[in-house]
Amino acid sequence: MNSIIDNVMLEGKKIVLGITGSIAAYKSCLLIRELIKKGAEVQVVITPAGREFITPITLSALTHKPVISEFFSQKDGTWNSHVDLGLWADAMVIAPCTAASLGKMANGVADNMLITTYLSMKAPVFIAPAMDLDMYKHPSTQKNLDTLRGYGYHIIEPANGFLASGLEGKGRMEAPENIVKSLEYFFSESITSKYTERRDLQGKTILITAGPTYERLDPVRFIGNYSSGKMGFALAEDCLQRGAKVILIAGPVSLTCSAAIERIDVESCNEMYDATVREYPKCDAAILCAAVADFRPQQIANHKIKREGDNLTLTLIPTQDIAATIGKMKSEKQRLVVFALETNEEEHNARKKLERKKADFIVLNSTRNPGTTFQSDDNQITIISKDRKKVYDKKPKAEVARDIINELVSLL
Repeated sequence: MNSIIDNVMLEGKKIVLGITGSIAAYKSCLLIRELIKKGAEVQVVITPAGREFITPITLSALTHKPVISEFFSQKDGTWNSHVDLGLWADAMVIAPCTAASLGKMANGVADNMLITTYLSMKAPVFIAPAMDLDMYKHPSTQKNLDTLRGYGYHIIEPANGFLASGLEGKGRMEAPENIVKSLEYFFSESITSKYTERRDLQGKTILITAGPTYERLDPVRFIGNYSSGKMGFALAEDCLQRGAKVILIAGPVSLTCSAAIERIDVESCNEMYDATVREYPKCDAAILCAAVADFRPQQIANHKIKREGDNLTLTLIPTQDIAATIGKMKSEKQRLVVFALETNEEEHNARKKLERKKADFIVLNSTRNPGTTFQSDDNQITIISKDRKKVYDKKPKAEVARDIINELVSLL
């Protein structure tokens, strides 16, 4: 951790600490001690299941505050206002957060005090998942995590969290000291400007393409790629937070996005081409992040292709070049950002693409950087324009999105 972040204290910060029913709940005591040591004021909200793992008496002794668990106080019937807590806090940390609570948070199931507090929260929310590996890897858990990331919440995990610790053990709750470092990082003066809600895209309309395209072979098979759409969805959410109207043209992905985003779902390159060409004239900028197939089958079988003989020969033809078409359509007032995923001669190939597509800048990443690109929560990019180049460190895609949009804003 650099010296700027090391020196940042949480003095005077008001933290709502949510505790759910996980065996890792005992770590919340260590987390409270670290937060209070840094000068924070901590209010615990615990689920009924959480009380089975750690007693409110222990937590109250550490925070010097009554622990909130129910909507009404058992002693005198006093109403515990989740709305007031949402307004009071500078941040909410849910640690540990079980798979059940993740599901409730992602889908708005407000059946306990902690979830209603979360739904009323005006401050940033940090989530430290805690569950066994099989539960963590389950598609439903991953979908819920993606949903919460799409909402702009910060997921803190040992392997690839907001501040990665490099520890193995997906699903294990991050160490309390690293959760505190995540908060310090967020609140540090050198970093805060990245997260403070800005309206620098107010009045702008931004078009973003995301995810893969599927090119059908027959009714059950297709040619595709491993794109998850995470980078494009992160870009869409960042633009929305900055005040833009966002049109998101999404290939076949399982991600969700904010309801305020105008989402157009497509499957093939032709469908994405048609939607992009139709929508771009009304936009101030387009960010072409989708991993579009370069080729499609010349013919699509109307029935499942049976296995006959030893070989199957497919004739592939080029798909329509979305970026090149948009580059030709671009007016002097419009901007175009394209992506380049390369496996070799990365910068050379990216610069050639930048020129061919007539883009304002290109976002380059490489398959040779482990733990980035397809399916990953992280990315490592280089932004290249006609006369300059910026190289960025590996970081979560939500932060990469901010870097890209910062560059775009400077051109609008």
